[in-house]
Amino acid sequence: MQDIIRRKGVEAVPVMTHPGIEMTGNTVLEAVSDGNVHYNAIKALADRYPTAAATVIMDLTVEAEAFGAEIAFADNEVPAVIGHMLNSAEDIDKLEVPSLKEGRVPQFLKANLLAARNINDRPVLAGCIGPFSLAGRLYDMSEIMMLIYQDPEAAHKLLNKCTDFILKYCVALKETGVNGVMMAEPAAGLMSDDDCNTFSSVYVRRIVEEVQDDNFAVILHNCGNTGHCTKAMLATGSAAYHFGNKIDMVQAIKELPADVLAMGNLDPVSLFMDATPQEMHRATAELLEATKEYPNFVLSSGCDTPPHTPFDNIDAFFNALAEFNAQRK
Repeated sequence: MQDIIRRKGVEAVPVMTHPGIEMTGNTVLEAVSDGNVHYNAIKALADRYPTAAATVIMDLTVEAEAFGAEIAFADNEVPAVIGHMLNSAEDIDKLEVPSLKEGRVPQFLKANLLAARNINDRPVLAGCIGPFSLAGRLYDMSEIMMLIYQDPEAAHKLLNKCTDFILKYCVALKETGVNGVMMAEPAAGLMSDDDCNTFSSVYVRRIVEEVQDDNFAVILHNCGNTGHCTKAMLATGSAAYHFGNKIDMVQAIKELPADVLAMGNLDPVSLFMDATPQEMHRATAELLEATKEYPNFVLSSGCDTPPHTPFDNIDAFFNALAEFNAQRK
């Protein structure tokens, strides 16, 4: 990360695995269920594109499934949580923190292990959900927003259990040999800065303090932040911050210390998925120009690129980056 800041050129870490799944001829369902298929997709992308790090699928249902949530699967769609499994403070009291043997957790650990062993020319970044976002999937997103005001004690009890599991998962991910984890906490962007700090950042920081060191980084992703809770994100002490397309990237960078990475934030749907290659190239070039004064900027998508993202658009993204860096030499 410090090397990235010192270099003249800009590095890119788009969050994308789905194009790799298509390159290997597999379905999304196969990749999120089988660690070997998942790894092959990660490796295929690493072989094709000059990313500064390889990333795993941003699947925000893995941890909820481990707790017992019902998940909807489709061949070529991102998995989704069906309904919610908790309805009251009593349900929270009864909730047990699961083991790492539940659901698809072992397959995701396998994918990370294989990637760490076989992708040796760049860091490998695992993925996990954040505590508040997990709590919302277990309790229902609108209901958890009410609970933090009506019964904050119950909310904190649930968040503690979510954090206990995520911490255990992150420790296991670290043991696979990956170099960091991108923690997706988009639901925290629904709260004010103060509430984001109280009901998300405090818990994220607990994980950061336990697992982050010189060889393992926590990258906090919050695509729900429109600029109102960047301060709360910073309170986590993460090594890098990943922003969604709804935020002004330049303003976000200005609020960060110069020694942490600011990553983002090209729209994964309207640009990567739906734009023409020319539009993709232009938007990438414009973002690079806007952020050229900030050595800690890392070019990325605003979130995970969806299935069926055109390769012509990904190529246009990297072509624009190569042209920009060629001018800075």
